Amino acid sequence: MSDKIKCKGMGSIPHAGGVAFRVWAPHAERVAVIGSFNNWENDKNPLLSEDNGYWYADVAGAHPGDQYKFLLTTDQGDLKRIDPYAREVTSSVGNAIVHDPTFDWGGDSFQLAPWNELVIYELHVGTFNDEEDVNHPGQFSSVAERLEHLKKLGINAIQIMPVGEFSGDRSWGYNPAHIFSVELAYGGPKAFKKLVKSSHQQGIAVILDVVYNHLGPDDLDLWQFDGWSENGRGGIYFYNDDRAITPWGETRPDYGRGEVRQYLLDNVIMWLEEYHVDGIRMDCTQYIRTVSGAGSQDLPDGWSLLQWINSQVAEKYPGRITIAEDLQHNRWLTLDAGAGGAGFSSQWDAMFVHPIRQAVLVAADEQRSLAAIRDAICYRYNDDAFDRVIYSESHDEVANGKLRVPQEISPDDPKGWYARKRSTLAAAMVFTSPGIPLIFQGQEFLEGGWFRDTVPVDWDQREEFHGIVKLYRDLIRLRLNRDGFTRGLCGQFTQVYHLNEESKVIAFHRWDKGGPSDDVVVVANFFHESQESYMIGFPAAGTWKLRFNSNWQGYSDDFQGNMSTDVDAQPGAYDGFPANGVFSIGPYSVLIFSQGPQ
Repeated sequence: MSDKIKCKGMGSIPHAGGVAFRVWAPHAERVAVIGSFNNWENDKNPLLSEDNGYWYADVAGAHPGDQYKFLLTTDQGDLKRIDPYAREVTSSVGNAIVHDPTFDWGGDSFQLAPWNELVIYELHVGTFNDEEDVNHPGQFSSVAERLEHLKKLGINAIQIMPVGEFSGDRSWGYNPAHIFSVELAYGGPKAFKKLVKSSHQQGIAVILDVVYNHLGPDDLDLWQFDGWSENGRGGIYFYNDDRAITPWGETRPDYGRGEVRQYLLDNVIMWLEEYHVDGIRMDCTQYIRTVSGAGSQDLPDGWSLLQWINSQVAEKYPGRITIAEDLQHNRWLTLDAGAGGAGFSSQWDAMFVHPIRQAVLVAADEQRSLAAIRDAICYRYNDDAFDRVIYSESHDEVANGKLRVPQEISPDDPKGWYARKRSTLAAAMVFTSPGIPLIFQGQEFLEGGWFRDTVPVDWDQREEFHGIVKLYRDLIRLRLNRDGFTRGLCGQFTQVYHLNEESKVIAFHRWDKGGPSDDVVVVANFFHESQESYMIGFPAAGTWKLRFNSNWQGYSDDFQGNMSTDVDAQPGAYDGFPANGVFSIGPYSVLIFSQGPQ
């Protein structure tokens, strides 16, 4: 086939006349493609050098579904390699499959909500709904079976832990062996596309976790891919000096090599283009932008890669979100690339999760710092309240020696009153503070223990704690202003105006433009006893309707919800506001007030 009509792209490229193959192997002496279409014979389909490190061939007899590998002749001998761009594999150590990219996306015109109207639910495919077969992890189809629950809960985005093919059948997913291939144990690529389409039909976006700070390290066919290495390290896809070293192995990609940068960008584009995902969450970006994490030597190659990826996403896929997990209080991550930042839309916020968890985990009330809670509520990286994702539980926060919040609060009684009251107190802070709220799978029904990739979520607890599920549902409904009188919870502005360290009561004002149906007042009691006839300021006189009371008995039989009512705020300056009002609030409880429709 002449150069003029070569297929574009990498890996296996199906077309009407067969399948084209292209691979990058600059140190190979010869390259061939072997597979089921040529009986795995070495000399039938050689690739021709394109004189730039790339090799290409067009095979008329190949078709989607065929298995194949590249055979590289090198000074280290003949090497059989899985295609780095393989969209499908038989296993992490098996063969590549010529993937059929056709899929019926008809009617999929889904648009991601604005950042200030997002509520994210993080889940792990292998354990989220793994009920039928204890010997096999959950699959994309089993996630789809729970979409109705998620829609009723009110969330509008799921964030899925990594699904790139990894070693074995069970994993968190942060050990990707083949980043372009979808984990076969979860159902493979077409099953993932079906989940995305089904999610969109339910009004739920899909954000995918990706891992570029390291690859593998297990089952990693990219290692010394074309036989070349320096210092015995990883070869063409990796740094070959100390920059290769990460906490997860010496497999950091070479962010300074153009072909590797393109490989990683192409992976992001694939998820957005071919799988219609609505956003990307990038794992541990501190190990992309620095050599060894916080406070260490900068890695300029990695920083420029992040800028390039985010700029390309913003240009080609406006409205999609990119989220960094960096956790180092770095405001530059969410600044525009043109201003010198990395260009992420938002980032996970350690400045929120750690103070909030600490505030509800400590046993003694006097050890709860309202000043720390205030700082967690108000923290901003830049000028946008929604350039941070806030949470009290995530896969990282409930594993590796840390338990789910109810279990941390009461290790011996994780279903008891203290666990329920203080874990929901933390949740209420997540949904009322400025930022993009996120909860972790099962949090809405007090999932206990800690996260493991072998232990499925206990869905029986959804019935046992149906009241707590309703509490989460009510919080999400208010957070998203579904009833039209809490717009302030979607707004940019926050003022913590009442902070009583002695009584452990904090109150803050949220607003977008201000006024009735917009202004929201949130009051939280971090004390084990009720506060009776408690006075705070209000932004305006008049009736402030009680929209939410976490102590309502409908959420749990042993909550005492008859104490709190609407507030008739009277003129009279208090807390810097022109009006004041008196109310009662239950122990470890949150009240949400607003004006507007009754």
